[in-house]
Amino acid sequence: MEAIRTNRAPQAIGPYSQAVRAGGLVFVSGQIPLRPDGTLAEGDIRTQTELVMENLKAILEAAGSSLARVVQTTCFLTDLEDFPLFNEVYARYFSPPYPARATVAVKALPKGVRVEVACIALAD
Repeated sequence: MEAIRTNRAPQAIGPYSQAVRAGGLVFVSGQIPLRPDGTLAEGDIRTQTELVMENLKAILEAAGSSLARVVQTTCFLTDLEDFPLFNEVYARYFSPPYPARATVAVKALPKGVRVEVACIALAD
């Protein structure tokens, strides 16, 4: 198992790695709309989702993978009313065949953000 770390995405805010490469896969921890400098993205769900996806992209690239190699995502929203706008941004980052996905409504997310996304990708 190998921990992945990049300065192009926010550092972990707890006892976890940005991502871990194991068994030919990259497991990326849930990303929130936090900039690499540690500041939160203000704004609507589109703005927040854009930064989340850019964080995922940066971590995957640091692991030698990419968004094109993502096989599964888990998405957390604090309000399912945001789903159509979230989906609009999310769809710009993937091409068919789209990754498998679970989307879950949650009561709250770290730092009061509206969205968090984790993913699993092929490593090589």
